[in-house]
Amino acid sequence: MKYLTLLLIIFISSPALWADEPGDFDLKLSLKNVSKTNYSPLHRSDDGKGYWTSARPDGHAPIGVMGDHVHSKGEMMFSYRFMNMYMSGMLDGTDEVLEETVVTPSGPYYYTVTPKNMTTQMHMLGIMYAPSNYVTITAMVPYLIKSMDHTTRSGVNFTTESNGLGDITLSGIFKLYNKNRNAILGNLGVIFPSGKIDAMDVTPASSPNETILPYPMQLGSGTFGIMPAITYLGQTKGFSWGVQSGATIRFGENNRDYRLGNKYYGTIWAAAPIAQWISASFRVTGNRVDNITGADTTLNANMVPTANPNLQAGTRVDAAFGFNLYSYTGGTRNLRFGIEGSSPIYQNLDGPQLKASWSVTAGIQYSFTLHK
Repeated sequence: MKYLTLLLIIFISSPALWADEPGDFDLKLSLKNVSKTNYSPLHRSDDGKGYWTSARPDGHAPIGVMGDHVHSKGEMMFSYRFMNMYMSGMLDGTDEVLEETVVTPSGPYYYTVTPKNMTTQMHMLGIMYAPSNYVTITAMVPYLIKSMDHTTRSGVNFTTESNGLGDITLSGIFKLYNKNRNAILGNLGVIFPSGKIDAMDVTPASSPNETILPYPMQLGSGTFGIMPAITYLGQTKGFSWGVQSGATIRFGENNRDYRLGNKYYGTIWAAAPIAQWISASFRVTGNRVDNITGADTTLNANMVPTANPNLQAGTRVDAAFGFNLYSYTGGTRNLRFGIEGSSPIYQNLDGPQLKASWSVTAGIQYSFTLHK
């Protein structure tokens, strides 16, 4: 998947893809097109050329997919997403590891503390604006709330918490192709290190003082990074599908002497309108996360697995099911709501490491024409 990421960057930067040729990318997303069209699952762009269109509930990808669509010149969209992810239990590779095994003195790991479960909630505000018909700019601002339950070798249970602003991202989505109801988008985002990497809380070992929390409980990366991706979209009269592949590539080292591991993903989905205002979707996603480079020297990697920089990597495959709701007329026209739930079907982790259990993402989107 790393090699695919390099191909994505080359693909996005290729001048040949920017040629303004007949039949080149022209997504009909303007509000006037939506307002002039009586929606049905058979809806096409009003020019009759069979371009891919977003004027249907499955015209946007499932809400868990980012950077899946573009806008026409002068259009703007505001969005809010809420994500809740729960992790419970431990894996080493694909093998289950009991909590007591992690902390048993005669066991293979010999940690004094083990995590039991973790909840991550994210509130994300987004804005999209199209300065031209070929580029859409997006900004995403996340607020994170994290909580992790632990148990010690002596049986003491405790919880640590952190919350605050995460890393802000600024991205460009580029129109590359749209013909015969098939569209291709190129994405390139920049990660700004706005999230804290020195979140603290009280633990039994530090009480009554606070101490630096392990890597999964921090709110940001502390380094700049880029997020290249490419998205393919397809439609028929009553069905749609998409594929997206991308990465998070980090640079340098933060002021705590480490760099989070790169991330690579690929996702594929299919969706179909159930009625003129709602569609259902099914999606499968593969994720790969690398281990941390360097280490925060204030953390004791021998005390708890989450403080070990070499126990952060893993591969996971998730299956997700969701719904998109789309208001195509009246006072709520161009208002969208999406919800998607997912659960892992395969995990292989550098462990012992907490495994994912489930996640739910819900969001609302509203678009309008700012100017022409």
